[in-house]
Amino acid sequence: MPLDVTQAATPTQAQQQAAAGVERAEQPALDPRTRRLLEGSIAATLLRLAAPNVLVMVVQSSVQLIETYFVGRLGTDALAGMALVFPVVMLMQMMSAGAIGNGIAAAVARALGAGRRSDADRLVLHALTVAFVCGLFFSAAVLGGGPFLYAAMGGSGESLRAALTYSDIVFAGMVLVWSFNALANVLRGSGNMIVPAAVSCIGTLVLLPLSPALILGWGPFPRLGIAGGAVSFLLFYAAGNMALALYLLAGRSVVRPRLRGRLEWRLFHDILRVGAVSALITLQTNLTIGITTGLVGSFGAAAIAGYGIGTRLEYLLVPLIFGFGAPLVAMVGTNIGAGNSARALRSAWIGTAIAFALAETIGLCAAAFPHAWLSLFDSDPAMLAVGSLYLQTVGPFYGLFGVGLALNFASQGAGQMRWPLLAALSRLLVAAGGGYLALRWTGGLFGVFAALSLALAGFGLVNAAAVAGGAWFGPLCLAAIFRPRLHLSAVPPKPLPIEP
Repeated sequence: MPLDVTQAATPTQAQQQAAAGVERAEQPALDPRTRRLLEGSIAATLLRLAAPNVLVMVVQSSVQLIETYFVGRLGTDALAGMALVFPVVMLMQMMSAGAIGNGIAAAVARALGAGRRSDADRLVLHALTVAFVCGLFFSAAVLGGGPFLYAAMGGSGESLRAALTYSDIVFAGMVLVWSFNALANVLRGSGNMIVPAAVSCIGTLVLLPLSPALILGWGPFPRLGIAGGAVSFLLFYAAGNMALALYLLAGRSVVRPRLRGRLEWRLFHDILRVGAVSALITLQTNLTIGITTGLVGSFGAAAIAGYGIGTRLEYLLVPLIFGFGAPLVAMVGTNIGAGNSARALRSAWIGTAIAFALAETIGLCAAAFPHAWLSLFDSDPAMLAVGSLYLQTVGPFYGLFGVGLALNFASQGAGQMRWPLLAALSRLLVAAGGGYLALRWTGGLFGVFAALSLALAGFGLVNAAAVAGGAWFGPLCLAAIFRPRLHLSAVPPKPLPIEP
């Protein structure tokens, strides 16, 4: 019988299925936690993974608020001093947990999604190396330049002394913050949100009574004043490092640390191609707050305190959205590692919608009832006036800020950080430049805060327009993105070999 060349050159459906089965058999079996990121319901998986993260962020934020409350008992100068240091400490936490940290999580997620378990294991050592170098660098920078930095932000007299007391203690142990967040993000990148959340919550339960005890001298503890808050801060991170290290070394995680062997540039690149750009974005965000704090500082310590407490709510949105952002990094990164572009994009938009609803609800409530927030910390009329003006002007734009943050996290998982960097730069230019011009032209704070509102709106809209316009993979059919059973891959499938 003559051979039908057309049929021989075209693999049958049975041949394709057999070849796909052989290919799957050659790949290592996926851990069930990784498989959930690839195949589970997106919204349900995001909410399940986000729940422990959001819980721990709420708990940690509550501790920060309680610490601020007890520092407020020491007087307005102490509160203003803490407001000066707060943006710098938040810069470290945002860089170590949400910038470099998410670079670590994204690298681990992509490695696991692509079946590169050995790379995921070796990334632990590389993550800790990056954390130690960054922690030591920033400790030296702030310990040496703190007096000039806080003075430039408007600190003077007692408020400056309080700022330096708190800052010097915290930054002496800043390596602890970086290493803790490196280990936590190794676990988050593998889809494990429970253990980092449990460690943080248990530590927080200890910190709740310890921080005010050291600040005010309760019971047998010495009265350390504002320094007590800094000491308790470092004790929390020291204990957290021990707990996370013991869990990873016990071998119960998807990732098994390999702490011996050569350091490889390609693994550092996997972390830093996302983490370094994200760190620049975080630096721009905090520089925006620092510059506007300097503008507000010309109105006195009470104005700094009011603006600082108002922006603290904005800062608290970052860890809250991070509760959803960390699962987004893991889900987007794992699906991209597995070649499922459409599911990665669908995950990003679903997470962004949740972030918008959460942030906008908080912003509208703060704008409607600013004193409910501000009066928790102080009753100074000047502080209340400045804080109220800030929340009423900027609060309604918190939803778009949430959009920008969520898509920033999703872009970290995708390894596509150009547009988030440009969005953050636009925010800095509009907030700092517009705020400066508004202050010169009007001599009041409303114009400054209006510029901040426009900056937040631009940050969210630029990120959304970029992702919607195909910044990750080029334009994909919307039907493919939102139809769960239709999968698109950024990498075309390999042609099947044809037997002669």
